Amino acid sequence: MSTPAPNSTTCVPCAIVCAFAVAMTALPASGVPQDYKEALRPQFHFTPAQNFMNDPNGLVYYKGEYHLFYQHNPQGPKWGHMSWGHAVSRDFLHWEHLPVALSEENGIMIFSGSAVVDRNNSTGFCRPSDGDPSCLVAIYAGHTKDRQTQNLAYSNDRGRTWTKYPGNPVVDLGLKDFRDPKVFWHEPTARWIMVTVIPDQHKVRFFGSPDLKKWETLSDFGPAGATGGVWECPDLFPLTVEGEPANTRWVLDVDINPGAIAGGSGGQYFIGTFDGQTFANDNAPSLTLWADYGKDFYATQSFSDMPQSDGRRVWMAWISNWLYANEEPTEIWRGAQSVPRQLSLRRLPDGIRLVQTPVQELTKLRDKGPVAVKNSMPLSGSTEIVIDVSSGDWPQAGVRLFNAAGEEVIIGVNRQPLELFVDRQRSRATAFHKDYPGRHSGPVRWRDNKVTMRVLFDRSVVEVFANDGETSITDRVYPTQPLDRLELLPAGSASTSARSWSLQSTWAGR
Repeated sequence: MSTPAPNSTTCVPCAIVCAFAVAMTALPASGVPQDYKEALRPQFHFTPAQNFMNDPNGLVYYKGEYHLFYQHNPQGPKWGHMSWGHAVSRDFLHWEHLPVALSEENGIMIFSGSAVVDRNNSTGFCRPSDGDPSCLVAIYAGHTKDRQTQNLAYSNDRGRTWTKYPGNPVVDLGLKDFRDPKVFWHEPTARWIMVTVIPDQHKVRFFGSPDLKKWETLSDFGPAGATGGVWECPDLFPLTVEGEPANTRWVLDVDINPGAIAGGSGGQYFIGTFDGQTFANDNAPSLTLWADYGKDFYATQSFSDMPQSDGRRVWMAWISNWLYANEEPTEIWRGAQSVPRQLSLRRLPDGIRLVQTPVQELTKLRDKGPVAVKNSMPLSGSTEIVIDVSSGDWPQAGVRLFNAAGEEVIIGVNRQPLELFVDRQRSRATAFHKDYPGRHSGPVRWRDNKVTMRVLFDRSVVEVFANDGETSITDRVYPTQPLDRLELLPAGSASTSARSWSLQSTWAGR
């Protein structure tokens, strides 16, 4: 988790951030808007009921519920007073808001971290009930103006209430910048592994522990890849390469701010091996692999303790950018989370690469459709579009989302050079930040002489997945009027075909 630093790698001082004025729109007594229908409010992406949100934290599955904790300012619409907001879901789609889980206290803000199921009560925190010795444990970075440390909290009531460990901090290097612990159980070495970052040194540091309380340093990784900003929000997990069941590699995800591919904040990853102590990169240290080529995909974290019967690795990300996160032209809320994405590894012509696709549960939201896309047709505020582009003599092909005010977003494939792109340069008639307009692109390839794009459009969110997730672009869009029309590009071309579905709101009746 970073403090917002749009013009440098130095964090904005806490005292300045915490001085932001709080200007709030009145809410009903429950604290949750009754209709969730503000003009730019996504309908199938998670957003806070009110106030500021950034990184997803503590993603964990426990007793039938997916837990989403998140960086949250309970007191205002800009970064500050960081605490862990909390929501739960049983299907990855419909989220129930819960009270703030971990609050700023005694001058210590609650920065990013993770949560695990302590199945065998290694900590001694759990109160066994009905023969189940497990409980939830959160591992988070505590932040003061002079120091960041790693800390514990635990819950014995399925995450509804939390107790901070009186022995905190459990890891203290005496550093001003040392954060974002991601913890998991490593079965081969029978111990907990903590993955952290020393941001300004571009290092990932690994620790090991038998009980989450006493930690020993194992190794460092880095610098490598992109180093144009501070490193943040690491994650480490194994994945099997598609079609190669005996080939398991480890993915080390490390985000960076600034210095990302589209400017500002973004995510990179490394592929290699992990033996319980050291991560070894399969590729040259100079190679940078980007998780997403848009401008709004940051602080990814994967879910811990997914059901064994499921077998998926799923992550989420904050959809914004530190360049303008505090200035988003929304109403009583700021910040959105991506749809949960299933991860895999695929061998491509240039090597093994990370692949991500929306979780299969999302198809349950399809309402009307599929409808063949024509020139031009109405566009629902929450829509899924699948586009097939065949090679031909055209400069670019795809779809255009637009409105009567002349605001538009173009999503498609450029022929020379061959690339996937999202163009939001004319998506907002009224400027709100100089770093917002832009065109963002990523590599794509022909597969059987075709490129297939899957687009998720949700009022102010665009997520694009090309060729079954080989390339993704994630962008926020902020039109002054709803984008309510859709057309194919190039018009009348036999090279482009598309079909769309309206998607139901997951917030109806909330």
